[in-house]
Amino acid sequence: MTAPLISIQQVSKTFAEQSVLNQISLDIQKGEVIAILGKSGCGKSTLLNLVGGFEQPTTGQIFLDNQVVTKASKRCIMLMQNYGLLPWRSVQKNVELALEGTTLTKLECQQRAQQYLKLVGLDSRLTALPSELSGGMQQRVAIARALAIQPEVILMDEPFAALDTFTRYYLQDELLAIQKEEQTTILLVTHDIDEAIYLADRIFIMSPNPGRIHRELQIRSTKPRDRSHSEFQHFREVIFNEFQFTHPKDTIEYNI
Repeated sequence: MTAPLISIQQVSKTFAEQSVLNQISLDIQKGEVIAILGKSGCGKSTLLNLVGGFEQPTTGQIFLDNQVVTKASKRCIMLMQNYGLLPWRSVQKNVELALEGTTLTKLECQQRAQQYLKLVGLDSRLTALPSELSGGMQQRVAIARALAIQPEVILMDEPFAALDTFTRYYLQDELLAIQKEEQTTILLVTHDIDEAIYLADRIFIMSPNPGRIHRELQIRSTKPRDRSHSEFQHFREVIFNEFQFTHPKDTIEYNI
């Protein structure tokens, strides 16, 4: 197996003498989609911030392509449910914002912005303002802006949580298509069990107080996945049992 793109090695994090993460270790290969699943307060978002270099671990180290992560960089971009679009800038200008300060010329910035807006299906809305777009469209602009930087890793913190079910399903399919084309590595934090099963190659279930990796599930089925398929329901049952959402008498043991 090739060297991992991201290697998290014995990482712990303490805030004001409170242990938030304890001895987190996992490796992520280039092009993988990894989901971090767990209840509120188990340190999922803290782990994303550490991988992105927005915070530093108390102990342990995180490596991106064999280099220790010590600060945030454009190699690793965070995408959250708050789209962060500037309301006075057009769709294209919001994407171009991410390219300011690069070595690209003005024309190259315009061309790249248009390239990724076309990829997310918004090439007909280049001059629209964010207020003229639906929530799903605004999130697609945010995805295009993240992709325009051409990062090695996209960190996603509940990116679709504020959207209605149908829009969320649509964007999940869009994300899979884009990820397949771009081969971007994605680390996704979610509370949505179905979303984790639908998108991820591997799911890491975290337990709280302090946050730690409780279990890893590997999902080998091809994408896009059928939410009604028996294998999908099998993984739902496994995860529901992990969180004790099912009655003890209904618990089924699986060897994964």
